[in-house]
This record gives sequence, C-alpha cells and structure tokens, in this order.
Amino acid sequence: MVVRKQVLVLLLFLLFILQGTIVPWLLPFSWQNVIMPNLVFIVLLFVSVYHHRHTALVLGIIFGLIHDVVFYGDMIGTYSLVMGFSTYIMGFIFRAPRAPMPLMMTVVILGSLLFDSMLFAIYRVFSLTQVSYDWNLLHHILPDLVVHFVFGLIIYVPLRKQLEKIARREKKEKAA
Repeated sequence: MVVRKQVLVLLLFLLFILQGTIVPWLLPFSWQNVIMPNLVFIVLLFVSVYHHRHTALVLGIIFGLIHDVVFYGDMIGTYSLVMGFSTYIMGFIFRAPRAPMPLMMTVVILGSLLFDSMLFAIYRVFSLTQVSYDWNLLHHILPDLVVHFVFGLIIYVPLRKQLEKIARREKKEKAA
C-alpha cells in the first residue's frame, strides 16, 4: 500500500511538471493567457472522493504551496488555501467510494468552478485584479472548466482503479 501512495505522489509531481512545461506548448499562443489548466487539482478531486478528503486536503496544501512558490510570487498561500479547501469541501459533499462517472464529472465541474471562483475572490479582495466576475467567468473560468472536464474524462478509469486498490488494501490492513 505504501508503494501505491508513493506512486500517487510521484504522479502528482509529474503532472505538476507537465502543467508547467508541456501543456503551454500544446496550447495555441492566443490561448496561453486564457487557459491555465491545473491538472494536479483534478487528480486531488479524485483522491478526495475515492480515497479520503483529509489526504486530499494535505496534498492540496502541499502542492498548492509548491504552485505558489514556483509560478506566482505576488501572494504566497492563495493556491495552497484554495486547493486544500476546495478539495476538502468536494470530498465532504460527494464522499462515495464507488462514485459513477457522471457524479465524478459533476465533482470536477463544481470543484473547478469553486477553485477558480475562490481564487478570483481572493485576488479581488487584495486588489490584484480589477476585472468583473462576469468577464473572468467567460474568459478564464469556463475555458479552464472545459479543459479540466476533458482531463477528468481521460484519467477517470485508470485513476479510479488505483484509488480503489489503495482503499481495499487499507481495509485489509485495518481488518488484520
């Protein structure tokens, strides 16, 4: 079981590196300031629903802090707070060990909307952005939501199987 959790953390690091290096090359130049997909966040939503929300909270805080340090130097802690809080809330609301695909895609959509809306609210409170929520919704949040939805569809089956294996092994260890 420890090996599977280590593989999960390595997967998160790999996705973090991919979202900062390869994904910008795949996007057309005109979309690079509009779409900023957060692939690590989508995997953490899966962890919060299929595994445990506390694990997703801790991983969200850690990877959010890494994201703050590497990508955004204006405010340290925004991604950490928002990623940890939104994965915890989504795991609290939608706790289902065998969630079907429509439910999980609903979690991805609502979690992505919550994540980006909270980021916008924090940036607006601290006057880091002057645009309205409507403009931000149309130009940033909805395009990100589409990319997150497609990525969630791609990783649904393999990630769900791995997280269910981790859960089964934990139950066997608790029973023993």
